[in-house]
Formats: sequence, C-alpha cells, structure tokens
Amino acid sequence: MKKNIILLLSLIVYLSVKAQTNASVDSIAQRNLFQNLKPEFDKYEKQHGNYIQTNNVKMHYLEWGNKKNPTLVWIHGTYSNGYELYEVIDQLVKMNLHVIAIDYYGHGFTPISQKDLSVYHVADDVKFLLDKMKVKKAIIGGWSRGGTISSAFYDAYPEMVQALILEDGGSVAWDFQAKQANIGKDIEETKQYYTNKKTMVFDNDFDAYWFMYNNWGIKGKGNEKLKKEIFTSYARIKKNANGKYEINPGAEELTGENSAEENIAIIYTPFTSKTAFGASTHQLNPKIIYRNLNIPLLIFDPVSKNDWFDFKEENDQLTAEHPPFIVHKVYENTWHGVKDERPNEVVNDIKTFLVNNKLIK
Repeated sequence: MKKNIILLLSLIVYLSVKAQTNASVDSIAQRNLFQNLKPEFDKYEKQHGNYIQTNNVKMHYLEWGNKKNPTLVWIHGTYSNGYELYEVIDQLVKMNLHVIAIDYYGHGFTPISQKDLSVYHVADDVKFLLDKMKVKKAIIGGWSRGGTISSAFYDAYPEMVQALILEDGGSVAWDFQAKQANIGKDIEETKQYYTNKKTMVFDNDFDAYWFMYNNWGIKGKGNEKLKKEIFTSYARIKKNANGKYEINPGAEELTGENSAEENIAIIYTPFTSKTAFGASTHQLNPKIIYRNLNIPLLIFDPVSKNDWFDFKEENDQLTAEHPPFIVHKVYENTWHGVKDERPNEVVNDIKTFLVNNKLIK
C-alpha cells in the first residue's frame, strides 16, 4: 500500500513537471513567433491600412482588391478588429471583390471618441467612407456585434446596400431570450461574475498575448490561422498611460461590459446606461429593421452545445417571412466564430450567395 502511494505521488510530480515543461516550451515558441512576425505585420499594415477622419472619429480600416470591383464592407466582432479577415481575405479578393474591413471605436487602431456614440454612428462612419470612395452601393457584412452594426447600416441607409452577410449576429435581437421571471437571478449572476473578474493589465505586450493565447481559444492553432490570431492581437494590445499593456483598453467601458451595474443597465434599463454604444446594441430589433426586406441576406448560424447565441429558431422564423431573399446556412457543431472554425465553407457559401444574386460572376 505504501509503495503504491509513493508510486502515485511520483507520477503526480512527474506529470506536473512535464506539464510545466510543455508550457515553458510552448511559451518560448509563442514568444519567438510573436516577436518575429511583427515586421511582417508592420509591412502588411503599411500596405493595406488606412485612416479617414469622419464626423465622429479618425477611423482605421484595411483595404484589399480592385476598387472597380463590387465592394464588401466587413465589420468585426466585439474585442476583435479588421484583421479577423486575414485568413480568408485572399479568397475573397479572388472572387473579384473590393474589400474594406473597418475598426470601430476602441477596437484595432480606431480610438474611442469623446462623444457618446452608438452603433448607428458607426453606420454613419461607414457611409462617410463609402461616400469619399464614391461607392454608391456595397455588400455589408459583419460578425457578432459587427452583424448588429451591419443591420443598423441597412436600417439607416438601405439604398446603399446591395446585400447583407450576417455571421451569428444582427439577424436576432441580443436579449430575445430574456424573461421577466429570470431577471432577479440574471442580475445576481452578473454581480457575482464581476465580483470575481480580474483586471487584465500586463507588464509587456507578449504577456497580454500569452493571456489571450491560453484563454481566448488560440492555443492549438497553427499556420495561417495562428498568424491571423497574432496579427489581430498586435492590433488589440496597447500601452496605457502607466506604461503597462492592456487588451482593447477602454472597449469594455464603451460596450457597457466593464461593471455589473452598467451591464445590467444596457439590458434592462438602456436609457439609464452611460454608453449609447452598448445600449444601442441591445435596443436594436432586427424583426422591425427587416420587416420590408427586399435585398439578398445570407445568415451564418452556428449550432452546437457550446453555441453562445441560440438563434436558430428565430432565424428560421425570419427566413420563413422572407423566402425570396434570405439564405439561412446552419453550421452544425460549430461555435460562435464560424469563419474561424470553417473558413473554406464560409468562403464557398459567400461565393455561391453572391454568384446566385448576380453580384459577382
């Protein structure tokens, strides 16, 4: 018995040391990649990155392809940025598309304005950019909150939209599942979450990336998929006034996700919220926006046990109301980031959708 206990303890120690060794080796490899890819990122940013001063902010955007081709404007998800398209951009350009990927407030290289701006102001920024480029109509698409902003753009400027592509966002109201009977429980759970939430401030930029690598689903990725994550991380990590590093500094305040009080406000009492951006996200109602839909709409709808947003039933209903216009693509066993998990299928579905609607040849 004593011998078995000794063997068990020895095995535990061995496995612990092995795990620490593997983590150390992984850390060194990731550090080298993070440092070595930076010059390539800087070159890529110089080639494709641009800024435009709108009425609201100095907005950063990425641009690819021939401006004479049909334009696709892509709007990223929360805490992401325009570089989320990196893995699929070459395939999109090969479809003869002119692609623009914006960074909205507090994300990527676009700062947070001193004004109290909403998701509709981002729509105004996109219109401002398209007007400057003399693009009269565009395909508008986005992921998650970017899909919500795409819907806001269609609501505000329907005459400028040729088609919509919504990746798990924008086709269903954010809080459609909220029930009056659960409000008390939801509020208590929200308060508990923020009680346990730690402030994320790091001594250097790699430590910030290493945190994301281990906690944001990056670990285990390789090749172009990992490169995309590193490029996206370069655009997320910023040095603060104290010389420390943060991930999307100020973005949680903008979205209303920085405290229990504000998070509760944007959902249950949005007109008391301190931020129009967060509140307007939750107030947007696609059922109303798309009541008179008359353009093609492609919905990417991931379904899995880990699905962040269970939108399928609502998306089915919306599709049934507009059968000539909506293509509802259900991705089984897929999480929230559809194009990240299944990029080739997403690209093929986009191409089929655009060809069938005679937007590209």
